[in-house]
Order: sequence, then structure tokens, then C-alpha cells
Amino acid sequence: MARGLTFTAGVLAALIAVVLVQETCSDTAEVNDHHCPPSSCGNIHNISYPFRLKSDPDICGDSRYELSCENNRTTVLYLFARKYHVQEINYNNYTIRVVDSGIWKDNYFSFPSYSLNSYNFSQDRSAYTTYLPKRTEDQDTKLSRSVVLMSCEKPVNSLFYLDASTCNIDSGKDFKKRYKYVKVGRTNARDVEDSCKVEQMFLTSWPGNDDPVNTSCTDVHNELLYGFELSWLQVICEHCSQTFILNNCYLDDANLVHCGGRLISTIRWLFEVYLPQLGAIIIGLHFAAKILLGSPCVIAFFIYKWRRRHLSMCDAVENFLQSHNNLMPIRYSYSQTKKMTKSFKDKLGEGGYGSVYKGKLQSGHLVAIKMLSNKSNANGQEFINEVATIGRIHHENVVQLIGYCVEGLKRALIYEFMPNSSLDKFIFSQEGNISLSIEKTYNISLGVARGIEYLHRGCDMQILHLDIKPHNILLDENFTPKVSDFGLAKLYPTDDSIVSLTTARGTLGYIAPELFYKNIGGVSYKADVYSFGMLLLETASKRKNLNAFVEHSSQIYFPTWVYGQFNEGNGIEMEDATKEEKKTIKKMIIVALWCIQMKPSDRPSMNKVVEMLEGEVECLQMPSKPFLLSSPKRPIGDVEDNLNSTSSSIQ
Repeated sequence: MARGLTFTAGVLAALIAVVLVQETCSDTAEVNDHHCPPSSCGNIHNISYPFRLKSDPDICGDSRYELSCENNRTTVLYLFARKYHVQEINYNNYTIRVVDSGIWKDNYFSFPSYSLNSYNFSQDRSAYTTYLPKRTEDQDTKLSRSVVLMSCEKPVNSLFYLDASTCNIDSGKDFKKRYKYVKVGRTNARDVEDSCKVEQMFLTSWPGNDDPVNTSCTDVHNELLYGFELSWLQVICEHCSQTFILNNCYLDDANLVHCGGRLISTIRWLFEVYLPQLGAIIIGLHFAAKILLGSPCVIAFFIYKWRRRHLSMCDAVENFLQSHNNLMPIRYSYSQTKKMTKSFKDKLGEGGYGSVYKGKLQSGHLVAIKMLSNKSNANGQEFINEVATIGRIHHENVVQLIGYCVEGLKRALIYEFMPNSSLDKFIFSQEGNISLSIEKTYNISLGVARGIEYLHRGCDMQILHLDIKPHNILLDENFTPKVSDFGLAKLYPTDDSIVSLTTARGTLGYIAPELFYKNIGGVSYKADVYSFGMLLLETASKRKNLNAFVEHSSQIYFPTWVYGQFNEGNGIEMEDATKEEKKTIKKMIIVALWCIQMKPSDRPSMNKVVEMLEGEVECLQMPSKPFLLSSPKRPIGDVEDNLNSTSSSIQ
């Protein structure tokens, strides 16, 4: 009995010590390590952590939440490389309200410059998330409020549709004699009439008129003028995940941030249920001794584990570099890297891996410098993958790694600069003013195929990229494509046809089915072939393979729809396309359909893919029907919800 009491008391004492650490975590979550006085710009007077202005010192705020001040009057936030005016920052509920830069208060003819909806935040990585206020259970909590601009083939008689022509709305789009309507409120695919299609969507958080039937032109303008709210709560929660092992960050009803609160409730329940049965006096005395003697030990153990974790990551990287001393890239110091970027002044982009900055070598050549975040990978594996793969190869269609930096936990990769950014900016352009000719689109696709073929066959080891997608295809000044981002890559001997992967890796929509369903076949270089096929379809059609906002539900999953079109002898309608250009697009699509066959054995190798792209379309046969990922009869909203909930765990 005494031995059981001692064991139980020891367990509970250890839990108490953990609770003490967690309480410290809750307090730490609100600590501001960047002590700088608040900045101001125009009518925004409380710009403080995590925000900062570009003119503030580097030690102030968080670089991911940098704002600009234009003419000392307008506070500007650049989101997805687009310009928004800051209206308000609320530090109580961790939200910032912004409005499209194209909207002006006294100009009812003004209209947003950019289309934006909650799906953008699941597709493109951002430091912000859409902010949805609490609603009652009978309301639809999955949809954010929005203003939707639609064009219809015929007049629509609906109380929920407002005739856009009465509001003199001019979005700059040519609707070609279609009828324009505006819908305000919470909208899903079921609310769109059959003869209509969504042209643009804009997020709003307007607290005013919530009656879609009695919406006026003034209400539309006020909705857009009010703007929408974004949340930055994740930066507060990162304090716990960076410093402590237990991480349970949440916002309570009073808008206070807590870490580990649910664990504390569980321990209280243990006390209430078991403590009276064991004898309050004996256990109480035993607890007192355990707390006094055990808490410092538990805290010291956590600190020891944290230090070992980071030291092991540094050791793994250094051991790799010492064992691969024949690498071509140059090793730079952190001070040299900082000097190249002028103290990281010009940021090109940001993601879960870290941030990318524009820099210049002493020779005058421009470079792109990727600063890897400490939490991007626990043991530095992403850094090792990139250096191990592209650090030893050179090909016209693979991005060149010029150098790298390793100093403690600071790690950077230095690449050749690509002035035309990535392929997705051109094939998914929402502004509609960025276009590539069909010939250039074909040459880009052929270059990507050659780059992947080189990775599979041109080295002493076969390199599986495992994350082929338009975002990872960079374009130089001549639009020559370069395969980039080898953070998920795997190296295998060239004679290994099947590789071993414990978990699926890649980006949803481009991942080969065998990474999910083992009975289809083993994982091999054919996984890259599948991803390239999905990329090739999107490049040829200049649209997403899965698109909820199409005119007909049968077109939601593009590979199935386009297969049906070609199998029935039809093509894809293309305005102003010559006969040769139509043949080129047809060839690209047929090759893509071969690449996305469900069974790996049915897909061609990348060597064969290059041959097919270089050959004549008349020599190509139609493959089997591609695997159907989603049913056209399934509600569009459900498809989007599954995409959004799954993508975060895979990327």
C-alpha cells in the first residue's frame, strides 16, 4: 500500500511540475521580446509587435508582419503581392482590418483591384488567416462574408441578385454582352444560378446590413469600403511551440491566449477523483516534498532536451557538409549573407520553410537567398536535401545552387535569381493581363520535362523531386524553366525501381495516388511523372485541375472533362488560336493524360514523355480514362472543405 501511494504521489508530483512549466508558457505567450515604442502612420497610431513599419529598426516586430507607410498618411499591407490599405489593428482579438487599394471612400465608381477569397489562404502560404467571428449554431460557419461579381448569359430574376449596371460597377473586365450582377453575403456554389459564373470574389467583414434581399448599391460600396479582417493569432502561439515541449494554444471567450489549459483541467480532475481515496494528509505531505525537489529537475530536463534537439540539428548539418566536401556551391558566412541582402531588405516571398530575399554578389550577379526557419525541419533535413541534390548537379532546366550559409541555427541557401518568378503567376493570373503565347507555354513544358528527366537519369543517383507543381517551376529572363525546391527530394541508386516512403509527401492535387494507396503499386520515379502530368494539364489549359467556379459541374475535375472532350472527337475552345497552336495544346493534353494514369506501370518514363512532346500529335494515341478524384455530383463546398482540411497535413 505504501509503495502504491509513493508511486501515485510521484506521478502526480511530476504532473504538477509540468503544470508549473505550462503556466509559465501561458505567461510567456504574451511576452514581447521586441521592446520598441509604437509607430504610427496616418490614422493608425498603435503599430506595435508583431507589426512594424519598413522604416522601423530590424529588432522591432516580426518581419512577416511588416507594413508600409505611404506619404505619411496611408498604412499599407502587401498580401499575396497585392496592395491593401490598413483601416484598423485590434490587439484585443488579434485582428487587422484592411481594404483593397482600389476602393475609395467618396468614389462610388471605384472597385477592388484584386479578387480574393478564403481559398487563397489555403493555396498560398501566408502569415495571416481569415478571421471568422463567432456565430450561432444555426448559421453556416464554413462560409465567410463576401461580395461576388457574376456574369450571366441571360437576365436573372432573383431577389438576392443586384443588377451591377445600376451601380455603375466597372471591374475592368470585358463581359462580352453578358449580364452583370452582384451578390452580397455568405455565398456558396449552390447560390449561383445555372446561367451565371463567378468572375470575382471579395472578402468583407461589414457589420452593417445583413439582409441580402434589400441590398442597395450603397450597401455594396460600404461592404467593400469597410474591408475584411485577418487574424495573426498564430504568431502569439509560436512562443509556446518554440520554447516549450507542450503546446496547446487557444483563445478563450475573453480573447486571452492560453497554453496547456486543457492539461491543467485534466490534472484537476485527477485530484478531485483520486485524492480523497488515497488520504489527503499523506498525499499532501508527499506532494509538498515532490514539488520542492522535483520541479527544478523537470524544468532542467526540458531545457536539456531543448538544447540537445538544436545541437543535434547543427551536428547533423555539419556532419553532412564534412562528408560531402566536394560540393560545388560556396560556403558563405552569415555576415556575408546579410551584406548580400542589405540586411534582408528586399523580401521576395515567404512560406513554411522561411523567407526568400533578393541579394547581390560582389560580382554584381543577382541571387535569391532562402533563409530557412528554425522550425521548418527538426533535424535540418530540408537543408541537407537541397544541398545534397542540386549542390552536385548543373542543368539548364534545374535551378542552380550558388552557395549556402550555416552558422549555428542560421541556415541559408543561395540560388541564381529568377526575374520572372514562378510559373503559377502566369498560368493562374487573376488580373488577366499576364499571358504567355502557346508556343512559349509549350517550350516551358518541354523544358520542365527535360529537367525532370535529367533528375531521373542524368546523375549517378536518381533524384525523386516529389513536389512538382507550377509554384516550384521558376522562370529566368528568357522564360527558360528551372525546377526548384528540393526540400522533399529523395536520392536513390539508379537501379532501384521502388523506393521506401513512410508518409505521403508533396502538395495536394499533384501527389501520385500510390503515395496514398499502396495496392496500386510501389512508389518510384513514376510519382514525379504523375505530378508533371497534372502540371502539364494546368499549363495547357491555364486553369486549376480542380476548380469549383466553373460554368458546368462536369468541368470541376478538369482531367476527366477534357478526356471526355477528346475521346468524343471534340477539342477545347480557344479564341484566336491557329491550327498549329490547337494541335500543340492537344498534344500537351494527351501527353498529360498518359502521365496521370492511376497505375504507375501505365505511365511513361520522363524520357518517353520528352519524346512524345517533341513528336507529332498524330502519332499519339488516347490513353485510358484518368482516375476520378471527385464526383461532379458532389457539392462544391464539400470538395473545397476536404481540400482545405487535408492540404495542411501534407505540404
